[in-house]
Amino acid sequence: MEYDVKSGLVLEGGGMRGMYTAGALDVFLEQGISFDGVIGVSAGVIQGCSYLSGQKGRSLRYYKRYCQDWRFMSLRSLLLTGNMVGAKFCYQDIPVRLDPYDYEAFKRSKTKFYAVCSNLETGRPEYLQIKDMKKDVDIMRASASLPYISRVVRVRGMKLLDGACTDSIPVEAFRKMGYQKTVVVLTRHEGYHKEPERKRLGEFLYARYPQFLKAMRLRHIQYNKKLAYIRKLERDGKVFVLRPSRELTIGRMESNPEKLQQVYDLGRKDTEKRLEELREWLGVHSPT
Repeated sequence: MEYDVKSGLVLEGGGMRGMYTAGALDVFLEQGISFDGVIGVSAGVIQGCSYLSGQKGRSLRYYKRYCQDWRFMSLRSLLLTGNMVGAKFCYQDIPVRLDPYDYEAFKRSKTKFYAVCSNLETGRPEYLQIKDMKKDVDIMRASASLPYISRVVRVRGMKLLDGACTDSIPVEAFRKMGYQKTVVVLTRHEGYHKEPERKRLGEFLYARYPQFLKAMRLRHIQYNKKLAYIRKLERDGKVFVLRPSRELTIGRMESNPEKLQQVYDLGRKDTEKRLEELREWLGVHSPT
């Protein structure tokens, strides 16, 4: 697919709300909708990787299969490994053995793939390209490593954590990178307003990183500004936004397979409902 202007797909995070994104992306795969570049944050990177390898249904399948396995995500994992989400199980065992990831298909893809990570020392976002899913898996892991319940991930000499701490929805950054024809998949419903988070634990755990703490304290303000910016772009016809048609009543660490399925189904339904509108906006035709 070729555009006069580079097309980009921006994927918000949100823990298990990412099942909404998984549903939307599977519709894209079925309909042959692709982009010049994709950028994801946290769970958005996790869902985006299966989209880039063309493995429809993979995200839903392994999330439902392993969401109640302590090695996947649990307090036990946090106590034993320092990570609520099991690093070895999720980033090695599942993609290599249990539900194999198509590394070669990812390499063949012409779409550039980026992840947003938060730099603890600067308190600023890092927009890192993933060129090889095996070699660069720590970039994806860093983007999805939530503060308080994850160990710091070291990549290229940087200390990194969850990208949502510094840029939850990197529309502005991605457009500046040249991806002006931008589709955004959000995991919050219309009208959502983020409230400040008061977590004193952060003042203790990250006392050595004052810039990161500052970013965390301002996170709700920056997030709400992002939403306002996206709404303006949407009104001006500069971005196409897919968002949940209702509030997603699902926990960030949800372990109920039925609820995961429901959120995935909503992502599919909302995307299918706007499919023709999306095709027209992108300037692409239905597959024959």
